[in-house]
Amino acid sequence: MPPVTRPSVLLLAVLAAAACTSKPWSPKQYTSNEELYKASLQRLQKGKLDDAIAGFEQLTLDLPARDTLLSRAHYWLGQAHEKKGEHILAAQSYSRLMESFPDDTLADDALLLAGKSYRKLWRKSSLDATYGESALNTFNTLLALYPNSDLRAEAEKNVRELESTFAKKDYETGLHYLRRKAFDSAILYFKDVVKKYPQSDYSRQSQLRLVQAYDAINYKADRDDTCAALRDNFPMDGDVRRQCGPPPVATTTPSTPSTPQSP
Repeated sequence: MPPVTRPSVLLLAVLAAAACTSKPWSPKQYTSNEELYKASLQRLQKGKLDDAIAGFEQLTLDLPARDTLLSRAHYWLGQAHEKKGEHILAAQSYSRLMESFPDDTLADDALLLAGKSYRKLWRKSSLDATYGESALNTFNTLLALYPNSDLRAEAEKNVRELESTFAKKDYETGLHYLRRKAFDSAILYFKDVVKKYPQSDYSRQSQLRLVQAYDAINYKADRDDTCAALRDNFPMDGDVRRQCGPPPVATTTPSTPSTPQSP
């Protein structure tokens, strides 16, 4: 190994001293909100997420309520949290933007992003649906408050997909009870799917399982009503024909000719 020369030793010493004396990035080093905003945005663009979060959080505390930078600070704070995988904090930041600045051009964007952040926390129908409900409520709020938004189609798509997941969750719970012959509980869940999510294919499947449950407990009138609805809505469906059988043949009673009255 070659000996370390004196210039090399001096260079290493300088670098070590610089590393020891360098200060961590801090929002306090900026003398104006505008400077801090620009610096925080630069830190976000460079992937320095903790620095960006610290800067934008400070801005949300320091900026006057009517300052136009405040809505942007909430927006970019949400972006920083989202990039870091902190979906709840991201959703909260986006929601604060909309609540504080409902007329801002970013308000509908913030609602869409908040809904997406909540949705990322509910990936499977078998999990607790709290975040799924928050996502659905957020998307529906966007549709209600901003009916002319360019983001409407995307929000509606998210609503349909979430409703399908909710329908699946209730349908699978109904199946759980059906397999255990807890027919009354199964019927409640299947009816809930049919009522809340009529456009979902789980509505058709729930009606088929309702027929199965009604057969098991001999609820003939309810079975016949459900099969009649299935035949009307799915006349060519093979599952409906197998579960319900052929439609009943209408019978007519021949009329008895009236006896003419004598004059």
